[in-house]
Amino acid sequence: MTDPQVAILMLSLFIVLVLLGFPIAFTLLAMGVGFGYYAYFQGLPDSFAGIFDNNIFYLLNQNTYSVMENDTLVAIPLFLFMGYVVERANIVDRLFFSLYMAARNLPGSLAIAALLTCAVFSTASGIVGAVVTLMGLLAYPAMANANYNKSFASGVICAGGTLGILIPPSIMLIVYAAIAELSPLRLYAAAVFPGLLLAGLYIVYVMIRTMLNPSIAPKPKQEDIPPVSKIYLDLLVSFVPLTVLIMLVLGSILGGLATPAEAAAMGALGGLVLAMLYRSLTWQKVKESVFLTAKATAMVCWLFVGSWTFASVFSFLGGHDVIEHWFLAMNLEPWQFLILAQLIIFLLGWPLEWSEILIIFVPIFLPMLDTFGVNPYFFAMLVALNLQTSFLTPPMAMSAYYLKGVLKSKIELIEIFKGLMPYLAIVILCMVLMYQFPGIALWFPDYLFGEYIP
Repeated sequence: MTDPQVAILMLSLFIVLVLLGFPIAFTLLAMGVGFGYYAYFQGLPDSFAGIFDNNIFYLLNQNTYSVMENDTLVAIPLFLFMGYVVERANIVDRLFFSLYMAARNLPGSLAIAALLTCAVFSTASGIVGAVVTLMGLLAYPAMANANYNKSFASGVICAGGTLGILIPPSIMLIVYAAIAELSPLRLYAAAVFPGLLLAGLYIVYVMIRTMLNPSIAPKPKQEDIPPVSKIYLDLLVSFVPLTVLIMLVLGSILGGLATPAEAAAMGALGGLVLAMLYRSLTWQKVKESVFLTAKATAMVCWLFVGSWTFASVFSFLGGHDVIEHWFLAMNLEPWQFLILAQLIIFLLGWPLEWSEILIIFVPIFLPMLDTFGVNPYFFAMLVALNLQTSFLTPPMAMSAYYLKGVLKSKIELIEIFKGLMPYLAIVILCMVLMYQFPGIALWFPDYLFGEYIP
């Protein structure tokens, strides 16, 4: 076999192993080292110690060091800690029920409140699993008690929970910035309006669907509604402090007053202060937040080490060149390239999660952006929207499994999948709108930082 054929075998074998359920980070690491040993093999060793005389181990060491010293990635544990502290301070509980009461006169008020809470909590957390799990414990029982349709309720929670990988401060965008060597500030600015657009389309869909079929989302009973003064007081107490914290974090980043890591540190401190003000901060909750942050950060770091090693070996064997030549040989127009690239990413969302797609497959397309004259920040936003589908597309729709994990026998997995389908269509609609009107993604970063010049 030629080296490029070995690279394609390497990629195919990885996808098969992931589908069989092997841990993704360590599968990447093992395959990177295994195939890398072949790629850098220089002959049989003279002794047992000579077995380790192979450049793949040097590459693995360098990749590990590069991840540890990457300043952009420092923001990840700090944003994670902010999210976990806010989650454990019971702030989200108050926020959800306050928004529900405030939206009580709208069709599908509980669903709208769930989407708004997901959007706000997502910006404070950026952790899809945490958002879906918490809202599954908080919002789903409330909707079930209000006789909401099971599929409809589960779809709202799963779709709303994925907004965290798009709406800043998104951990996914930090990862993208590190991979593509783009400015995280510009990426955050570019993601603001696409994120708001997608959240808005979700809410519009909920309202139209419930107006056409009120039985799937009954209105709240009049006796369950507290006085208006209490509703707005609760909303003021729960919504305003968290929103102010998020705006300060985002504002300091977009205004150039702080780097993402510095703003994340400020957000983590703000989360602790909020928890203290709500008198819900305990030593046990702080320990839990630190443990979960360390666990999630370790997973991200190992994923980076494994994927960078895998990608380096794949490229060394000529895998990237094979795919790039295949694209260029088709003589595509820029719009055809964009559609084909996004279609491939969409299909990869069936078996894979956003992290593997982003770290392994997106770099294949990045060198071709200049050839086709595509703005890298515009492409990044198309990818960010598209990656929403990796959480919503069966059979590997992780948001569905997160929700099923907390609801257990209360709902069947097939019912959750049915509830997800409309939101897949909405994501695709949002991508079409952004393609037709690129200013949705590009106007705000150009306004803040000047027009992008390659």
